[in-house]
Amino acid sequence: MDSNKRPDTMVRITTEELAQQFIEEQVCAVRKQVGDKKVLLALSGGVDSSVVAALLIKAIGKQLVCVHVNHGLMRKGESEQVIEVFKNQLDANLIYIDATDRFLDKLKDVSDPETKRKIIGGEFIVVFDEEARKLTDVDFLAQGTIYPDILESDGVKAHHNVGGLPEDMQFELVEPVKLLYKDEVRVVGKALGLPESMVDRQPFPGPGLGVRCLGAITRDRLHALREADAILREEFDNCGLAKTVWQYFIAVPDMKSVGVKNDKRYEGWPAIIRAVNTTDAMTATIEEIPYEILHKITNRITNEVDGINRVLLDLTPKPIGTIEWE
Repeated sequence: MDSNKRPDTMVRITTEELAQQFIEEQVCAVRKQVGDKKVLLALSGGVDSSVVAALLIKAIGKQLVCVHVNHGLMRKGESEQVIEVFKNQLDANLIYIDATDRFLDKLKDVSDPETKRKIIGGEFIVVFDEEARKLTDVDFLAQGTIYPDILESDGVKAHHNVGGLPEDMQFELVEPVKLLYKDEVRVVGKALGLPESMVDRQPFPGPGLGVRCLGAITRDRLHALREADAILREEFDNCGLAKTVWQYFIAVPDMKSVGVKNDKRYEGWPAIIRAVNTTDAMTATIEEIPYEILHKITNRITNEVDGINRVLLDLTPKPIGTIEWE
């Protein structure tokens, strides 16, 4: 039987009870597969890798080595949350690497979106590889592969997570949630006790804020983007939009316009709000945001974020506009 095919008889995991049953089955399967060996996992803080980490900690505890690489392009508070949840609460065997300078130095003056993505993906593999080589007795690599990944890639999953590790590093894969759909992964994550903010986290591209700080990334503009994005998320949480909008974020282009602040002319960047709904990410519709909320967000961003003096709203559906700007 194809182990990459979801059995027709498999019940959709919708309840805590079904999730616990799945967790028990996987804990047994992982222990049987791994024995007393070590397992390596690149823990991004995304839904899939977080759920896999929590599941494996339950199954094999300290035999799991989690590596969290902070590439400096995370949203505000995300790396801190990974450390808080996994190291402090779940007592994970966690290696934290702040590689911000390495990534931002490599990205200096690079404005082409594809080149930026390649640099970020390539450098991630280099950093992860360096850490993996320091560990001598790891035989397994865990990945947060989920069922849509398998369907999309027809069983070949080179691009996902750390698919680009050098060929001389031979690992057997551990993929405990590979037959689950995204909504099921979230139910399992909640059953494992992960915080809702992590389990319900919206999709976030691998290159992170790198594809939302448009053009060549500078540290000051990246900082402004991170702060503006945090305000947008906070206000969407406060007014309930976070529960009805599939994806929402800020993009900051590499251009300035003139404004007025404290009675002086003031050049700053615009922050562009993107808020879309979609079922399959192939098409996307624009979510209506009440003007009262837009005014509040605009007021906070322009007053609280240094360097931003305008707030714009992107009203373009997909097709025509992709969800991300780059």
